[in-house]
Amino acid sequence: MRKEEIIIGRPLAGIVFVISLFLLFPALNTARDTQTLQSKVDEYINRKMEKFSGSILIARKGKVLVSKGYGMANFEHDIPNTPQTKFRIGSVTKQFTATAIMQLQEKGLLNVDDPLKKYIEDYPNGEKITLHHLLTHTSGIVNVSSIPEHRMNLMFPTPVEKTILLFKDKPLEFPPGEKFKYCNSGYHLLGYIIEKVTGKSYEEFLEENIFQPLNMMNSGFDRNRTILKNRASGYAHDDNNVLINAPYINAPVTFSAGGLYSTVEDMYIWDRALYTEKILKKSSFDKMFTPFKGNYGYGWRIDKILNHECIHHAGGHYGFQANIARYVDDDVCVIILSNMVPIRTRILLKDLTALVFGEKDEQLED
Repeated sequence: MRKEEIIIGRPLAGIVFVISLFLLFPALNTARDTQTLQSKVDEYINRKMEKFSGSILIARKGKVLVSKGYGMANFEHDIPNTPQTKFRIGSVTKQFTATAIMQLQEKGLLNVDDPLKKYIEDYPNGEKITLHHLLTHTSGIVNVSSIPEHRMNLMFPTPVEKTILLFKDKPLEFPPGEKFKYCNSGYHLLGYIIEKVTGKSYEEFLEENIFQPLNMMNSGFDRNRTILKNRASGYAHDDNNVLINAPYINAPVTFSAGGLYSTVEDMYIWDRALYTEKILKKSSFDKMFTPFKGNYGYGWRIDKILNHECIHHAGGHYGFQANIARYVDDDVCVIILSNMVPIRTRILLKDLTALVFGEKDEQLED
């Protein structure tokens, strides 16, 4: 009996051993892929982007392959950037504003085909401009960022109503819906509409309907006066290539067009949520990710990077730059948050894309 047990036990043990190895191989491969990609990214940053300061996260099929900080969150106090460092994300804010609008549409509180006059009765041409036009940058409204007075207001507390007055009475640059022209004004108006429809501040609505449900606890509306742990300072280089503090900006002035902060880890939570129906129905996301004029959807650009279908958006503030790129067909996400300008984050995004997809080294040459 014992002999039989021993004889039978040996093949069984061998089978168990083989199965264990089979199950272990994917984990080993993932660890190897992670280590290889991390070393390639490190080498690339040191060779081509040595002045980069910020955090990078790269993930594929639900696995984080790279999550690392480079440079300093604060050069004066020698505090390094980490994946938990909070950066201003500029116009990446727009995708959250667009999501909030779609949430309100699902609740029946508004419709993207509504005319602007429904919410601001005396808005010039408000019967011709729809929320869809605002979302897709096809409204014809003058971009508030091109108005000198607005650039001055960026330094001071300025309510959204005062910002709207800067562009409200200016002539349209083209008939609504005729063409695409990037316009921050439209997203200021969308934030104002969110507040008017809900009776809550833009900040409160996003906290209650996006950040808290997704457990994005390190994201929010940026206020200069708030003591915010792990906040990055913004930097730039002067004409002599000397590192300096970036010009001051009162972040809330950029409002629903660019007023949020986040971390690479939180932005990855956001990426994963966009594959689910946790905060929006699939039909709403499909609408957001449909390219209209200028390959722009609702708060996202939809086109190709290195021949890979990509849903992405960039953002910038004085001293800050941000990029999130989602290669949904490949389930790949590349997130770049930086507290240094000028850094060529679009080139950085393209080159990191080449690395993660194993493109030829020639892609990474200047």
